[in-house]
Amino acid sequence: MKSEKIILGIDPGTTIMGFGLIKVENKKMSFIQMNELQLSKYKDHYVKLKLIFERTIELIDNYHPDEIAIEAPFFGKNVQSMLKLGRAQGVAMAAGLSRQIPITEYLPKKIKMAITGNGSASKEQVAKMLQSQLNIGKLPKNLDATDGLAAAVCHFYNSGKTDIGKSYTGWDAFVKQNPNKIK
Repeated sequence: MKSEKIILGIDPGTTIMGFGLIKVENKKMSFIQMNELQLSKYKDHYVKLKLIFERTIELIDNYHPDEIAIEAPFFGKNVQSMLKLGRAQGVAMAAGLSRQIPITEYLPKKIKMAITGNGSASKEQVAKMLQSQLNIGKLPKNLDATDGLAAAVCHFYNSGKTDIGKSYTGWDAFVKQNPNKIK
């Protein structure tokens, strides 16, 4: 059995996609990196989706994550925003699934609870807690990167628990678990 693994966490978005990577070795996590993909300068939604897919594939090819944790869309009042966010998440998931990497979705409240102990914590509280836990020097200006990192850390904390969220080991598993979503 492999003694170390890398977890890629993604906070999908069509304005900014945040991501972070941690390494788990001997049941201890360490910070690899976090960053964000700036998409606001692109007007075409399809170009944004293409860039999300390409950046996710690039991260996979460079860091070889063993697992991906992704923040699930939360239900908002604006249907168009939800649709765009769902597409962004789907494209990032498709990139991971195309490389046969297991993916687990986490609700924002579950991620916040895992990091801070408070499901209603602010982005700033989550970022500060991650900074402390992982000995991160300076936090980024935008906190989308820390949100992506938080998804990875949440996955680490929930590894081995039976009810961790929706999990997919590949495209076939996704289709089997979501028969009503695929037509």
